[in-house]
Amino acid sequence: MGSAAEQTILVTGGAGFIGTHTVVQLLNEGFRVSIIDNLDNSVIEAVDRVRDLVGPHLSQKLEFNKGDLRNKEDLERLFSRTKFDAVIHFAGLKAVGESVAYPRRYFDNNLIGTINLYEVMTKYNCKKMVFSSSSTVYGQPEKIPCVEDFELKAMNPYGQTKLFLEEIARDIQKAEPEWRIILLRYFNPVGAHESGKIGEDPKGIPNNLMPYIQQVAVGRLPELNVYGYDYPTKDGTAIRDYIHVMDVADGHIAALRKLFTKDDIGCVAYNLATGQGTSVLEMVAAFEKASGKKIPIKLCPRRPGDATAVYAATEKAAKELGWKAKYGVEEMCRDQWKWASNNPLGYRKSQ
Repeated sequence: MGSAAEQTILVTGGAGFIGTHTVVQLLNEGFRVSIIDNLDNSVIEAVDRVRDLVGPHLSQKLEFNKGDLRNKEDLERLFSRTKFDAVIHFAGLKAVGESVAYPRRYFDNNLIGTINLYEVMTKYNCKKMVFSSSSTVYGQPEKIPCVEDFELKAMNPYGQTKLFLEEIARDIQKAEPEWRIILLRYFNPVGAHESGKIGEDPKGIPNNLMPYIQQVAVGRLPELNVYGYDYPTKDGTAIRDYIHVMDVADGHIAALRKLFTKDDIGCVAYNLATGQGTSVLEMVAAFEKASGKKIPIKLCPRRPGDATAVYAATEKAAKELGWKAKYGVEEMCRDQWKWASNNPLGYRKSQ
């Protein structure tokens, strides 16, 4: 295996939340990186901040391409001029509620885009992929923690697309054994780069807890809606496994290293998580402590399709990828608050 310096990685959706943080780590590790992103749910400013963060020397190893995976020509153009050693595939839509209202939009974006990507990768003989899957493939698990070999089922169209795409990956790898595919099932990525320069900046009202809390803390939203306060949990609110986005980014580096060093990978899934469950109210309390702000809450009925408690078993990633989450809830809140307080309007220039 050559050193990272000779390896070029295509990162789809690299301008997004997890994408930008992973690109920073890739560049720091010496990889060359090409991003393709249609900027549907992200902004070019995020990529400029990445360049800023890694400095002029490393940012020479980063190129950005505006393009859409649903448009095969965009992919052809990229692959015909650059030889990629592997692809990290983040690009996709990811809001559960929106997927219930507009399933076709999700099938079009997430499925068709990925099928195109496989076709062009095959044509140019690039057969190593790290794929963004999701804990949603466990549905409402019969028991917790979620172990990678659980029976998979999805509870909404977004989760369905992740599940379909995992199945597609397994089928392609079975038919063409030279493929090496690692499926990373993220639990709930939160936090931000410790510099406070990059972070999550969802358009519209956030669907996820942390950006929502953040917008309340900086005064963009009046209060936090807590969906479901009568769950059979210690404080009645739902429990999730939150993971620092920098841990997620490092998980991708670990997966890439495995792709480049092991032949008989096949198609294999790993949870990226801390293995700890945190309730909504515990997260609110931790964020209040980190920010010194009071977060007013409004108790709302449960949302359809939300599971009571989901957290992960993390032994497999530790054993086979040599990866473990380093950060706890306190660091997640600290870094999220640093990003929020430095960028109250997200990437938009503050007025």
